[in-house]
Amino acid sequence: MIGRRKSTPVEPEPQPVEEVAAGKGRPTPKRKEAEARNRRPLVPDDRKEAKRIARERRNDAYMRQREAMNTGDERYLPMRDKGPVRRYARDYVDARWSIAEFFMPLALLMIVAMLFAGSYPQLANALVLGMYGILLVAIVDSLIMVQLLKRKLRKKFGADQIPGWTGFYAFGRSFYFRRMRQPKPQVRRGEYPA
Repeated sequence: MIGRRKSTPVEPEPQPVEEVAAGKGRPTPKRKEAEARNRRPLVPDDRKEAKRIARERRNDAYMRQREAMNTGDERYLPMRDKGPVRRYARDYVDARWSIAEFFMPLALLMIVAMLFAGSYPQLANALVLGMYGILLVAIVDSLIMVQLLKRKLRKKFGADQIPGWTGFYAFGRSFYFRRMRQPKPQVRRGEYPA
C-alpha cells in the first residue's frame, strides 16, 4: 500500500566481463606528423603538365558528351537530358509532326518577304499578321502537346517522378527543326514511346 515497502528478491549482480580492446597495432601519430602527411602543395610542381592534363580531361568529357548527343547514350548526356522521363519526353516530341518546328523557316521567309514588300504597306502588314498568326498557332499546338505529354508521363511514371520543367523542355524542343535537335532524335515520326 502507500508507504509500505515491499520486499523484493535480491538478484545477484552480473559479473562484468572484461573485454580486451583490439588496438591498431601502432602508436597514435603526433599532430605534426599527421598534418605533414595530409599536406599537399597548393600549386603543382609542373604547371604546364597540370594544365595539359586538365585540358585533356575536359576535352575527353566534351567529346564523350558530344558523342552521346548524337547516339543518345544516357551515361554521358548533360544533366538536363538524363533520365527515363526526359528520354520519354524527347521521344514523344520527336515522334509527332509539330507546327512549331516549321515556325522558324516560315518566319525567316516572311522577314525576307517583308524586306521586299516595303513599298507595299498592305502586303507588309499582312505578312506581319500572318507571322503572328503562325506563332500563335504554333504556341497553342505545343501547349496542347505538353498537356498530353504530362498526362502520359503521370500515367507511366507517377507525378512524383517527373522532374521540374519537363513540360518546358518538351515545349522548347518542339520549336527546333528536327535535324537541329540535341540530343538527336532516336525515333522516327509516328513511333510514339510505349
